[in-house]
Amino acid sequence: MQQIELSYAIAPRRSGRGLIRNPLMELLHAVREHGSISSAARALGLSYRHVWGELKRWEQNLGRPLVSGEQGRSAQLSEFGDKLLWAERQAQARLAPQIEALHADLERAFAMAFDDSLHVLSLQASHDDALVLLRAHAAERGRLQLDIRFTGSVDAISALNQGRCVMAGFHTLERPPAGSLAQRTYKPLLKPGLHKIIGFARRTQGLIVAPGNPLRLRGMADVVRLRARYVNRALGTGTRVLLDELLAQQGLDRCALQGYAREEPSHTAVAHAVASGRADAGLGIESAARGAGLGFVPLVHERYHLACLKSALDQPAVQALLVLLRSAAWQHQLGTLAGYESANSGDVQSLSALLPWWSFKGPKR
Repeated sequence: MQQIELSYAIAPRRSGRGLIRNPLMELLHAVREHGSISSAARALGLSYRHVWGELKRWEQNLGRPLVSGEQGRSAQLSEFGDKLLWAERQAQARLAPQIEALHADLERAFAMAFDDSLHVLSLQASHDDALVLLRAHAAERGRLQLDIRFTGSVDAISALNQGRCVMAGFHTLERPPAGSLAQRTYKPLLKPGLHKIIGFARRTQGLIVAPGNPLRLRGMADVVRLRARYVNRALGTGTRVLLDELLAQQGLDRCALQGYAREEPSHTAVAHAVASGRADAGLGIESAARGAGLGFVPLVHERYHLACLKSALDQPAVQALLVLLRSAAWQHQLGTLAGYESANSGDVQSLSALLPWWSFKGPKR
């Protein structure tokens, strides 16, 4: 069984177009139509030597003869060559609608790259429902495309520092205290003067539980005391940092939490685990709980931050994002999402003003 590999080319628009082009099939078709390799080469605008060499190379790769006739004389396709052309025609005819749709989708996608009024912003971020909503809102406006990859907060900031994205999304408690786990996690990754924070949203995190909260859970202490089946987020995510912070604040041993080692990749996945009965509770955002028809026990308020390098603020894509975040239309959209509200949305803020982890003392006199 031979493997089929697909490829495409970007070329100036011309009238008419084939479906999927294949160099071997074009060679075989030309040989059959013109009766000799030299005539086929002239019709294709190629040298005789090139066509002859390609046919021989394909014969060696496929292990079958493609043409019959001596070099320099008339040639015709072998039975196998004829069967290849027949198979290709059958496949093209059968798949024509799907191929045409794929062709059109690729052309639309690449048309955006040539549209100077459209901006694309690459963003790696901790999973967040408001960012999903923002991506759709931006696309509807038509001037900004958000290329979002959801990952852990730590990985997102690391990707920003390594130049693999322009912006990173992460979240912390609304007023994270000095000496907190959040400080120990994020302070080494962010540098005042190098990074800037763009305000995005305020959101509520809490326990996602079954409808009606049958275990009457009020916080992490109840989850531990009742040995409720817990589902965690992965190491490196902001929600995992938040959980460890809450456990430490209450003097709770993570080993006593049933399911601490069991991980899910997103708030939605945590909600699904609870909805399916595979878990009793998991820390997550309110919108994920409400969207799945589940109960929710609010525990903390957070700020979701967008971080970028100070040098990126003048980029057209970043400027387009700031305009979008400051718009009344977006702030109204954000307010429709359970557990979210606008908080300095689109404001450019310094790290030292927002996160109380740096102290800059003047020189001694």
